[in-house]
Formats: sequence, structure tokens, C-alpha cells
Amino acid sequence: MGNTLAYKILKKHLLEGTLSPGNEITIKMDQTLTQDSTGTMVYLQLEAMNVDRIQTELSVAYIDHNTLQTGFENADDHAFIKSVAQRHGVLFSKPGNGICHQLHLENYGKPGKTLLGSDSHTPTGGGLGMIAIGAGGLDVAMAMAKGTYSLTVPKVINVQLTGQLRPWVSAKDVILYVLQKLTVKGGVGKIVEYTGEGVKSLSVTDRATITNMGAELGATTSIFPSDENTLQYLTEQGRPEDYAELTADADAVYDETLTVNLSELTPLAAMPHSPDNVDSIKNIGNIKIDQVAIGSCTNSSYSDLMKVAAILKGNKVHKDVSLVISPGSSKILSKLAENGALADMINAGARIIENACGPCIGMGQSPKSGAVSLRTFNRNFKGRSGTLDADVYLVSPETAAISAVTGALTDGMTCGRELPEIHSVDFIFNDNFIVYPKGTDKQNTEVEMGPNIKPFPRNTALGDVVNATVALHAGNNITTDDIMPSDSRLLPYRSNVPHLANYCFEKIDSQFSSRCKEAGSCAIIGGENYGQGSSREHAALAPLYLGVKFVLAKSFARIHRSNLINSGIMPLIFENPADYDDFTIGQKLVIENAKQQIKEPIVIVKNLDNGREYRTLTNFSDLEINMILCGGKINSIKGA
Repeated sequence: MGNTLAYKILKKHLLEGTLSPGNEITIKMDQTLTQDSTGTMVYLQLEAMNVDRIQTELSVAYIDHNTLQTGFENADDHAFIKSVAQRHGVLFSKPGNGICHQLHLENYGKPGKTLLGSDSHTPTGGGLGMIAIGAGGLDVAMAMAKGTYSLTVPKVINVQLTGQLRPWVSAKDVILYVLQKLTVKGGVGKIVEYTGEGVKSLSVTDRATITNMGAELGATTSIFPSDENTLQYLTEQGRPEDYAELTADADAVYDETLTVNLSELTPLAAMPHSPDNVDSIKNIGNIKIDQVAIGSCTNSSYSDLMKVAAILKGNKVHKDVSLVISPGSSKILSKLAENGALADMINAGARIIENACGPCIGMGQSPKSGAVSLRTFNRNFKGRSGTLDADVYLVSPETAAISAVTGALTDGMTCGRELPEIHSVDFIFNDNFIVYPKGTDKQNTEVEMGPNIKPFPRNTALGDVVNATVALHAGNNITTDDIMPSDSRLLPYRSNVPHLANYCFEKIDSQFSSRCKEAGSCAIIGGENYGQGSSREHAALAPLYLGVKFVLAKSFARIHRSNLINSGIMPLIFENPADYDDFTIGQKLVIENAKQQIKEPIVIVKNLDNGREYRTLTNFSDLEINMILCGGKINSIKGA
């Protein structure tokens, strides 16, 4: 039996363990990336490890999230990250350069390499044939410090592509279709590998759109083969020497297979408030819209924006619609300015904003109350736009642009317009936004730390008896946006966990933080897929600061489960999911003989209010057990 492409790359990087689904392995990590929203915590943790220089081939610190500087906080974070990058040998990408995933694809991604990023959409690199994984900040700091990463070996899903996309149907519609079929839980514990004749018709940026939103499947990562299209892209970026042909063996065996006929797809949209709530635009209907936002790490490539410019050229944005466009990189914006496409967008009535994440993370451009907003982004969780009662639909750039003109959600296949072919162009490498690290003397570079940057919280070693009060009884598919909101109001405080903790779960239960502070030691009860969404470890650090000792849920999203363990918080799973209904806020729980119990497959949680005992599953590896016993990853490293 042959190997999948994913397993070929993992095998080449394997340092410890057996490459078989469910086993824990340690792999060599070639590259890392961070962004400023999660980056300050990453570099505080790196500093705490007291390492001299990073152990990866390449690490890049990008500034793309907190670029609105309405106070000193964001600028101070940027200065801190820059100073630590200088000390440790990390490249620093200045604000305005662009979005981390688009920039890494353009400048640094290489077929066959491994990449770990403190952002859940790091799998964008899979469009180049990389094993690119999103993780919590502490895991990324460890990867920089030691050059390694440990993970549970995923299963591999084969998404077999046949046919070819028709005009007005794009890569965004491909991943929306896959989400419709597999759901936001369908990729948990799995790698999604794309194969088949249809792959050849997709450019690298098409593929990157698809692998980017593989994060919404809950997948560990997604990957495409590296072929002649990959070589063409790397040649356009001025680095053909980075090309390597990579593909799965012809007789590779997969755990599951989903066949997608590209020729049969139509324009789709993800309706509020989940990326897998997908239907055809034809079925949804021509609903009136108020806002259109084009950009994000999912759809801000040169080809995406050239299609948008072609649709807007000679047209006018509808009088009732606000259209905002954010290019993915300074290189793309420069090319749009050179060829006149930028003028076509502006003349049509589009607002051009900075090359950054911006509205995708609620950093500006929040729609009006009750608005319908079409976005080419990757997530449409309730309130993520910054407006709690807005309805956000996820669509392709083509759909977004034609809808901005008509004023209603529009299926481009029905508009009677032809789309021009977008020709490839060569880009000139520009590193004017890159600050390269200095020499190897760490002591010669001072760390700049502003007053808003607080130490990351650290847990204490696990006690033999764990008492906790139920502080929250949450539903299914709780997102990290639900746990730790992300918007322009709170993003400047990502370096200040004590402040952030006051807003933990505020959209679900505004009394959560005060309830935790009063109880002192708390537990959270959750449903299915608890902690889906972003990789932000603040969704674990804020509960840690508030005294959460364990989360008992029906199931967990991969990255958040790891972040909880890294923080010394136990993620426990109901053996009997029906037990979930027995719990209410305020109940007193206890885990006795906890130090021994977490080494076993079953942990008994006693409910002192109803007198019942509940069997919960651990599924902890030896490394995870040690981290929980020590009170988190940093403590386990330091022997605390």
C-alpha cells in the first residue's frame, strides 16, 4: 500500500513515535509564523524559556491583526514583538505589508516543508504542498525554541476532485460545498488531502483558499499536491528554486473519500451563523444586502481581486451598499495600482482599506444594526463582525462583487455577463516591509515592553482533590469567539489577560467572569465541538486566570483542547453524553485522587448537589498527563 502525500511529509520529518493514526509523534518543524493578536503571548513565552536563538529554518512575526492604532496599546505590542524578534532571529513583517498567510504563501512557503502558526488558518500553506498546522501560541513558542512539535497522528480524508469549475463558480464554492457535506466537526482528528484530475484546473491561490477554510472543518490541516501549477506560482513570485514535485502514491490508501465534481457546482453561500450552514444562492434568493467586504486570508489574492475589478469596471456600487476591499499584501496592492485595477474599484465606489485582516476579525467596518453583510471571509460566527444582530453570509469574490452592484445577493451565472480570463503576472520581490534580525548576541537587544503588556498567567501543580463550582452550562459548537470575544474593543488588550478575563463569555453569559471570581475554583460544562474556531490561546488563558480547573464537554475542537492542556486545565469528555443534561450553574463538583485518576482512561467527577458520580474520558497522552500534573506546559518545561 502506498503513502498519502501528508504521511510522506510527516514521515520525512518524523523524530519520535510511530506514524499510525491515534499515536503521538514528534516531528521536525521547519518554519513558524505568528501574528500580533496572538504574538505577544508567544514571545512572552519564548522569553520565559530563556533560549538564545530559534531552532527553525525560518520564523516570521507578522503584524496584520491589530493595525488600528487608536491608542498606544497596539503600537506597544508591535514594538515588543519587533524587539523580541530581533533578539531571537525572527523576521519581522511591519504593519501594512499584508496578511500573514497571503504573505507567507508569496514569500516563504515551500512544498514539502512543515509550518506551525499561531493562527488557525495557517493550513493556507497546504495550497503549496506543505504540512501547515495552526496551533496555540505556546506550541509555536516551543517549536521556535526546540524546532519540534508533538501531535496525535490524524487520519486522512481524500477529497477527490473531478471536472472543472464553470464561470462564476470559484474555489470558495468548492470549500463551502465540502463544509456542507462534512460539517464543522467533520475534519476533527483528520487531514484533508485533495487529489484527482480536477486539481490540475486549480491555481495555487485557488488551492490556498480551499486549504485556508479547512480550518472550519476542524481539520488538523489540508494539503494539495505540488505540480506544474505550483512551479508557475513560485516562478511568478520570483523563487522557482523552491519548487519540488510532490504527490501521493498512486496506490495510497485513505480513511475516507469524498468525491466532488467541480463541473456540477454552482455559486454557494454560508448563511448565518456558521460556515457549514451552506446552500446555493439560487435557493437562498435575492435578499437585499447592506454591506460587502472583500479580502481576508481566504480571498485577497491577486487573481481574486482582478476578478472583482473586472466585475466593477464601468459599474457602480449600489446606492444602499457599502463595499470595502482589503488586498492581501502590499505586493498585490502595488500591482493593482500599476495595472489600473485599483482605479476601476475606486471609480465604482469601493472603499480601499489597509492590507490587513481588518473586518474579518471585527477590527473596523462593522455593519449597521440588523444589516446583511456579504463577506469573502472564512467565519460568520454571531457577533464576529462587531455587530451582534448582523447577518453575515460567506461568499466568493465574484458573488460579492456582482452583488455589490445589484444591491442583492446575486448568482453570477444568471447575470448574463462573461468573466474575463485573469492572466498570470510576475511579481517583484519587495522586502521594504521586512525587518531582518541582527547578529547572534541576544544581550545587545533590549525588550520593549509597554504598560499594557502583562505576564501570561501560569497555573499551579494539580492538587490531589479538585473542587469546582459549575460556572457555565454551554451548548454545542461554542467558538473561541464566544469564549474570548475578538473585536476592535478588546483586540488591543490581547497582551493583558487580567483585563480580557473580565469579558470572558460575555456574549453567552455576562455574569460568567464575576461568578468565577466569587467561586474561586470553577468548571465549565460544554456540548459538542467545544472551542471550535480560532487558535487563540486567550480562550484558555482567560478561564485559567478566572480559576477554571476543568471543562467537561461532549467533544472538543483540536486546537482548543491542546490550549487547555497547555494551560493546565483538564478537558474531560462525557462517557455518556446524556449526562450533560444533569448539570446546572452553581452545582459543586469534586474530583478525588485527581493525580492518579488523570493517568487512567476514566476520571470520576462527583456532583455534590445531586449525589451522582459521572464517568468522564481523558484520552491523555503521557506528555499531556505530565503537563496537567505540573499545571501547564511552561511549568512542565521548567520542572515547576
